[in-house]
Amino acid sequence: MPHPVDIHVGKRIRARRWAADETQKCLAEKVGVRFQQIQKYEVASNRVSASRLWDISKVLNVDVTYFFEGLDTTKNAHTMVEARKARSQYQEAIELLRVYYKIPEHQRSIFTKFVKTLLPNTSETNANTDHTTH
Repeated sequence: MPHPVDIHVGKRIRARRWAADETQKCLAEKVGVRFQQIQKYEVASNRVSASRLWDISKVLNVDVTYFFEGLDTTKNAHTMVEARKARSQYQEAIELLRVYYKIPEHQRSIFTKFVKTLLPNTSETNANTDHTTH
């Protein structure tokens, strides 16, 4: 049975790969393995070595610590229902990121400014909005 950390890391690899719109085959080629190896990492049937995780983080443009984020809370803080809800919200956020990065770069700041106007009116929200440029 896979270790919970390996399961978590595998899920984070898959989520980031998906958000970056990379196929398993493309990621595998970039890190020098076969796509089946990426599949095994993602389902935690094989552990990812530190050096391979480093390579994957560079290809997916995240810090290596990204793969461990949320590890403490996923095991202890959620009931089964809360975990399903969190997974659903996470997938929704990933989909939003995928769509966001398909928007032309010059339009992203306009979109971000618009989204910030939808937030509750707080001084932090207003301060952040003022930094956005066209």
